[in-house]
Amino acid sequence: MVVSRNKTPTAQETFAQMAQAAGLRGRILLTIGMLILVRLGIYLPIPGIDRARFIQDFHNNPVVGFLDIFSGGGLRYLGIFALGILPFINASIILQLLTAAIPALENLQKNEGEAGRRKIAQLTRYVALGWAIIQSVGLALWVRSYALPSAGPLFMVETVIALTAGSMFVMWVSELITERGIGNGASLLIFISIISGLPNSLGQTIELAQSGDRNIVGGVVILLLVFLVMIVGIVFVQEGTRRIPIISARRQVGRRMYPEKSSYLPLRLNQGGVMPIIFASAVLILPASLAQFTHNELLVQVANHLSPSGPTPWLYVVFYLTLILFFSYFYSSLIVNPVDLSQNLKKMGSSIPGIRPGRATSDYVERVLSRLTFLGASFSRVGGNFAHSGGECNASANFPGLGSHFALDSGGGCH
Repeated sequence: MVVSRNKTPTAQETFAQMAQAAGLRGRILLTIGMLILVRLGIYLPIPGIDRARFIQDFHNNPVVGFLDIFSGGGLRYLGIFALGILPFINASIILQLLTAAIPALENLQKNEGEAGRRKIAQLTRYVALGWAIIQSVGLALWVRSYALPSAGPLFMVETVIALTAGSMFVMWVSELITERGIGNGASLLIFISIISGLPNSLGQTIELAQSGDRNIVGGVVILLLVFLVMIVGIVFVQEGTRRIPIISARRQVGRRMYPEKSSYLPLRLNQGGVMPIIFASAVLILPASLAQFTHNELLVQVANHLSPSGPTPWLYVVFYLTLILFFSYFYSSLIVNPVDLSQNLKKMGSSIPGIRPGRATSDYVERVLSRLTFLGASFSRVGGNFAHSGGECNASANFPGLGSHFALDSGGGCH
């Protein structure tokens, strides 16, 4: 299809070009195939478990139900992909924290270029393997009481190997999607896990709406409008940037004089994207995971108070929003370093109008970045607060099973 250079292509022309591009078509098909493969792996059961008794106890445990949302149903079915991408996400959080604290890792990330990033990626895989083994042991200890008599003495070993191998395979799939698919493999896997129960919830909502109750029909309409507003707001904030003007000084190369040039430095409103919310969610489910596996009374009480369905849902909301704010600033500091940015501008002979090079420039960029990060984090906090107050309380009352997904999708920022 030929598109004129003098006009913007329509949506139909854009999709037609995408369909004709062999490379893009291959990336999309690879991504879809890998996502389907991961979803099928959730239903491959771990052998030697009394599933009927486990499912009966599962429905009576709200903590496990909360964790099951992030595994996409893996805990409910006790599949080999029950751990999912969570060990890799936890390992990424650990490496991000260690990079900011250990100079050797910081040097690998900043000064070693692509080789340094590959080393950090390899360390992340090793940490993910160790974390997956720890979580597999905890999960195996928990389901040991549901083991069949025919499971044999090697039940623990087999379960740990199956869960660890499944988690490592999911990690490999996420990296494959990132490198050879459409990108953002880990985020896509988390998104698929969260929305996996959405069709069932929508089906229940449609059945309630067909009952003819005006309150329910009105609630469905309001809920759809809220979804639309949240999607528009997420796109608007995600694409928002602050353009800081930059002036490049005149310079002479040989006999040629290059005139003064003006450009801008784009600072995104939401530097971390979805990562701060993913990190906050991973930290938030840690007490529930430890309480479930250790059965410690203190951890059980902490997990109950930090649960959205617990006796203090306001504490859960406050803690969740505080974590989002903290990780937004933390991730923003990793992406943009005002001191390094100031030094690079000085080396290139560029400066910000009205700001002296050096320390003044780094202080100015740091102030602007801090304000932008607060605005971006506040948007996520407001979305999460609205989801928990409106989505969970109102939607859950009228539409069973939809409140939790609404809270995670709009507040969780799954773009």
